[in-house]
Amino acid sequence: MKFIVSTSTLLKHLQAVQGVINSSSVLPILENFLFDINDKELLVCTTDLNTTMKTTLAIEGKGKARIAVPSKILLETLKSLPDMPITFSFDEQTFAIEINTDKGKYKLSGENGEDFPAIPEVSKANDFSLPSSALLNAVSTTLFAVGTDELRQAMTGVKFELEANQMNFVATDAHKLVLHSVKKIAIPETGSFIVPRKALNLLKSSLPGDDTLVKVEYNSTNVFFSFKDIHLVCRLIDQKFPDYTAVIPKDNTNQLIISRTELLNSLKRISIYSNKTTYQVRLKLKGSELQISAEDLDFSNQADETLSAEYSGTDIEIGFNARFLVEMLSNLSSDTVRFELSQPSRPGVMHPTEQEPNEDTLMLIMPVMLNSYE
Repeated sequence: MKFIVSTSTLLKHLQAVQGVINSSSVLPILENFLFDINDKELLVCTTDLNTTMKTTLAIEGKGKARIAVPSKILLETLKSLPDMPITFSFDEQTFAIEINTDKGKYKLSGENGEDFPAIPEVSKANDFSLPSSALLNAVSTTLFAVGTDELRQAMTGVKFELEANQMNFVATDAHKLVLHSVKKIAIPETGSFIVPRKALNLLKSSLPGDDTLVKVEYNSTNVFFSFKDIHLVCRLIDQKFPDYTAVIPKDNTNQLIISRTELLNSLKRISIYSNKTTYQVRLKLKGSELQISAEDLDFSNQADETLSAEYSGTDIEIGFNARFLVEMLSNLSSDTVRFELSQPSRPGVMHPTEQEPNEDTLMLIMPVMLNSYE
């Protein structure tokens, strides 16, 4: 069994799905690409048992074969070759693989493709579609807020919440929360599911930033994303997501509008002088000014800056973790942001003032108790 393909085409498709492979897998066969050859079509598949990606490409060949090809050595070989046609030959008895090019011949050992784990198939699934650009923006905006505590497994993924004509994407680590909504989406049935961080990182790196429609299918155990020649399947997190609506304050009477980049850069500088355990910064709002300050009592470090801003409300002082604020501001693209505050003991809410059509982002950050150093 043999087929011919160009090095650049094959490398592009392999790189699209290689992120699934773990370098230290429990099952050695999971460190391979599955090549499923069907005449003039090659399906490449990778899996870690929880997440599976597959892609298809056209080849010059005839016949059928199913073989597991070592991923690391194949990728390194293709990366070092110029764009040229290469011929793959397989021995279906010994699973030996031979690669022939104009420059030489390369031999490596494969494994029986029939031993590769079965690829999950769609069954009893609900489905909907949305533009790739909207899904990419939603994942990029929420992913940084996903928790890493395995004892709170529900928080280690993003909740997809399906409502009538709207999708909500929610992520939280109990210190910060992001709610991103995409409106005017045809949702046939309401529901929700939690997608793990790894699958979303792979999705983020694969999605095109255009209006390509992404088909999403989900059932009680898996979610399936399909676009162009890429298919991603992952096992859902079977845990109850916390009631995030209960922590979003509704009566924020103090509102601040400020340049996102000015605030971001100021926080980066001020946080250098903050305590390296709490990263606490103090925000003091008064009139049309925002004063940002921090102090590390252990090393007698202190810094403060004053920024101009539009502010309406009563004078207030509130403390936040500077790292969380920097993360939030770094994951927005709006020139200005709107801060909504109520009391020093209640969460602060941030909105970008400029948003994509039919999209809305809300970011929430929990306050920290202020040290009395003034």
